[in-house]
Amino acid sequence: MMDNVTTVTNAAQSAAGSGPGGAVAMVVLLTLVTLIPAIILSCTCFVRFIVVFGFVRTGLGTPAAPPNQVLVGLSLFMAIFISAPVAIDMYDAGGKDYLSGKLDGEHAIEAATPPLRAFLLKRTAEQDLELFYEVSDHARPAAPSDVPLRILIPAFIVSELRTAFQIGLTVLLPFLVIDLVAATILTSLGMVMVPPQVVALPIKLLVFVMIDGWHLIVQSLLRGAA
Repeated sequence: MMDNVTTVTNAAQSAAGSGPGGAVAMVVLLTLVTLIPAIILSCTCFVRFIVVFGFVRTGLGTPAAPPNQVLVGLSLFMAIFISAPVAIDMYDAGGKDYLSGKLDGEHAIEAATPPLRAFLLKRTAEQDLELFYEVSDHARPAAPSDVPLRILIPAFIVSELRTAFQIGLTVLLPFLVIDLVAATILTSLGMVMVPPQVVALPIKLLVFVMIDGWHLIVQSLLRGAA
C-alpha cells in the first residue's frame, strides 16, 4: 500500500513538471483529493459503521462516551480497511496507466470503474436499484456492467442506511429490556422518584463489558461488510 502511495506521489511530481499536460494532471489529482471525503461517505461502508456505533452509544445511555471523534475515526479506518483492496484494484486498472500517460482521463475512469461497481453492487439491494431506475426512467441494464454509477451510488447509500438501522435495532433491543426491567423493579419498590437510568446504566455497562461488546460489534460489522 505504501509503495502505491509513493508511486502516485512520484508520478504526480513528475507530471507537474512536464508542461501544460502535467499541470492538467496535477489539477485532476488535487480535485480528486478534495473529493475524498465525499467518496468515503458515498462509496464505502463508513455510513453503516458510524450509524451503528451511534445506536450503540444511544443504547448504552452514554451520549459523550465514546466521543464523536473516536467513533468517526474508528468508522473511517474500518471503511478504509474494507475498501483498500478495491482502491488498489482501481489504481492497477486505470490509475497507474493514467499517471504514466498511457491512458487519458476518460479511458482511465472507464478502466477503473469495474472494481468499484462490483463492490457497490454486492452491497446494494435490488429494490433500491429499481427505485432509482423508476424515478430516472433509465433503461434497465442487460448486465451488471451496464449499471451507471449515478444510479448505483445513491442506491448503495440507501441500502447501507437500511442495513445500519436493522443492525442498530438489534443492538438496541437488549438495552431496552434492561431499561424496562430496571423501571419495573423501581416502580414495584415504590421508588418512583429514582430515574431508571441511574440503575440501568451501570448494569448495561457491566453486561456490555462482560461480553466484550465492542469486539463483537466491530467483528460483526467487518464480517458483514467484507
